[in-house]
Amino acid sequence: MSARKRKQTQDLQPVFNAIQDVLISIKPKVAEGSLKRSSSRSVLEDLQKLTTLAETFAQQRHLANKDWLPLADALDREGVHLWNISAQLRDVADDDIRAVFAASKAYTRKSRAKPEQVSQYEEDLKNADDVQGPQFEQNKARAIVLYHSSRMEAACREGNDGVAEFMLQKIIENEHRLSLLQPRDRMALAGKLLEIGKTFLRAAAPGNPAAANSSQAQDSVKWLQKAFSVIELSDNADTPGFAELKRSILRSLARAYFLTSTNNPDNLDRAEASLNELISSIDSSVDRDGSEHQQLRWMRVAILKRRKAPETHLLEAFKSIIDHLGFDSADSVTEYVAIKTLMSESVLNKVLFAVQYPPGASYNVTTRHALKKVLEAQGDVGLPHVDRLLLSLVVHCSRDENHPRAIQDVAAAFSCLSEAEYTLPKVPTTACLTLLWQFGDRLFNAKHWVQAADWFLAGTHSIFASMAHASGAKCLRKAALCYIQQRDHSKASAILRRCPANEATTYYVMLLTAVHQESEAVRAVQSMVKASDFDRKMLLLATQLANESDMKTLLLSVLEALLKNLGSQDSSDFEAETLTLLRCILRLVVKLIGEPAANRAVLVPTLIRHFRTEANDFVSHLRDENKATIASKDISWLWRTAYNCAVQGCTDWEDLDEAVSDLFDIARPLLETYCASVLTDVDAELYVHLVNASFAATAGRSTVSIPWLCDILLMLDAVFAARRKITSGSALEDVPLATISDDIKSCKIRIQGVIDSNQFPSVEDSDRARSLIHILRIFEAEVLCLRKEWKLMLLTIEEATHSDDLAVHTFEAIADLVWVEKECPADGNNLDT
Repeated sequence: MSARKRKQTQDLQPVFNAIQDVLISIKPKVAEGSLKRSSSRSVLEDLQKLTTLAETFAQQRHLANKDWLPLADALDREGVHLWNISAQLRDVADDDIRAVFAASKAYTRKSRAKPEQVSQYEEDLKNADDVQGPQFEQNKARAIVLYHSSRMEAACREGNDGVAEFMLQKIIENEHRLSLLQPRDRMALAGKLLEIGKTFLRAAAPGNPAAANSSQAQDSVKWLQKAFSVIELSDNADTPGFAELKRSILRSLARAYFLTSTNNPDNLDRAEASLNELISSIDSSVDRDGSEHQQLRWMRVAILKRRKAPETHLLEAFKSIIDHLGFDSADSVTEYVAIKTLMSESVLNKVLFAVQYPPGASYNVTTRHALKKVLEAQGDVGLPHVDRLLLSLVVHCSRDENHPRAIQDVAAAFSCLSEAEYTLPKVPTTACLTLLWQFGDRLFNAKHWVQAADWFLAGTHSIFASMAHASGAKCLRKAALCYIQQRDHSKASAILRRCPANEATTYYVMLLTAVHQESEAVRAVQSMVKASDFDRKMLLLATQLANESDMKTLLLSVLEALLKNLGSQDSSDFEAETLTLLRCILRLVVKLIGEPAANRAVLVPTLIRHFRTEANDFVSHLRDENKATIASKDISWLWRTAYNCAVQGCTDWEDLDEAVSDLFDIARPLLETYCASVLTDVDAELYVHLVNASFAATAGRSTVSIPWLCDILLMLDAVFAARRKITSGSALEDVPLATISDDIKSCKIRIQGVIDSNQFPSVEDSDRARSLIHILRIFEAEVLCLRKEWKLMLLTIEEATHSDDLAVHTFEAIADLVWVEKECPADGNNLDT
């Protein structure tokens, strides 16, 4: 005997020995021809064990090798002996014993029978005499079915599908025989059919979609349908294991229908019907929330998607999944969120090959449903998962091509949380806001302004209250910028009114909104520089905006704010930046004054204010710091601008005589500083301008022809104009007479100093300067008349006496003045009266 044959015999010998041991235990108990109730249960258990061992022996035998025949013959004899004993039993209460006897005989005989002998045995079993009436008919039916099913299983294991199908046909062709079986026998038969169907099903789905078209998938449908038809014959649902077996059959049948739906589209409807029946049965069970049952619900989703079911059906399927999610672990929410790729450990991944995202509306509705479920979960166990669900919905909505629907879904989800009085913590709030801003920025860059604004406004919802102080205004400003780009400034203004009133950034956006409303823009700039978070860069941007928009008034306001802010900054280029800003401001104001419809009543005082408060003060600072020489060119530009504006005002500015005098008065110290700071020789004509400016500032009005003053008669007109002003009382209201008198004295001294320095370019210029001093004496005399200062009047006359030949005209003018003054003393003795 070869080693292989010896090994096969040795493999069967332990099974044979175990069968012999069971037989030794059974024979004494049935030898007397009757069984007591106390021993019947023990015999039944032994017979069932014997049947199992006989089946094991039949499975392990090898048909090509005959070494097992002696053992099979021995078992055959024992089986016949047991059958004969069972026929002699009387008054047996448990009918199952005879059925097991029959099965044991069938197994033992099958274990030795050759293929051609099996059919003969089957005929013998079928033609056996019905010696004990209907009860024995039931036992015989049980034995026949058990025999056929055993052969069916053996054929399937050996790959003989034809024989297996033949045995299946033998089993189901006799409905009367199946109806005679006990419920647990039918369950056992259905279980065997289920296992065979699952075998085909596993072979049909090795992991690639092409396998779904194989014939094995079709075969699995056939076997599983028969299993379901067998289990349906049992109407006793209370039998232990019945519900579980039926669910297992429906589960496998639905899977088989799904795999074969490519060739047979009708199988999708059958798969859905099977799953609906299965899910309806498990929804009422205790373990309805188990992961295995969840997989069934996911399978229903896949089936609905493949057959392109209406969206309402998909929604119901997804809601069923959510309703049975447990929120006490992260995996439960991961199962929902990862719809596109389910959890890698999920058994359903091995069944459904391509579960894609559901339609946008379905996903969003189901996500909102999930949010409600986690918020309603007892003990707040679902709250840790709110942020993941919310972020998933926001991301998915951003991919929805239907923008209004996407925004509506996002708002509905936020409202869901708000109605539950739930506020997102800071970390998920930051994550969600970041996503909203990213989506808005993407649309903004694509020039979809209104859509971008909707995403930014979504970030202002109350559920983000934990970060509202830092993000709320930012979202509103971003939305307002979108509407500004859309040219919808009214909508932008309405949004900005919702922002806090103490942020410079908000006022900057208001400036952008009011870009075509200059007065509103100026107010925005003024408010912006007062805010606590003001940044100088905002003014630089505003400068560019105003310049590009050609809004000179706004540009002036921005430049003024820049100049004011510069004083609070520590900069190494402070002097240079200040001078640059001053020149820009003054040049802009002069340009505005020169426009035809200029409001000079406002602009001229503005010009004087900048010269007096910024320019003069800053030049004085430079002079004190010995830095005037460095800025001599800028100082030269400043005095020339003031001087030329004053000259222009003499002819063009009506009712602004005081403003002209002020400008001359501003130009004079600037010119003096320039002359004192310049390193090169001073141009002689500058002294002429210095004299002219001094005189014009004092006289109150000047008729000037650049670069020289007019002749002496025109100068007298200036004096008489000043007289009219004094006589009318307007000078008394503006400046005290004593101050005017002091100014005249200072002007005379200043002009005389220039004359004495002999800096004039010609004798004519020197003569004109002397004539100006005489005019100033006349002006001084008139002021003294008004003040009744007769002693000072006498000093003025004496001063004129020691002057040049032009004093004759001065005396005539003074005589005219004092002649009309009745209080003027007639001689020097009454000067004190």
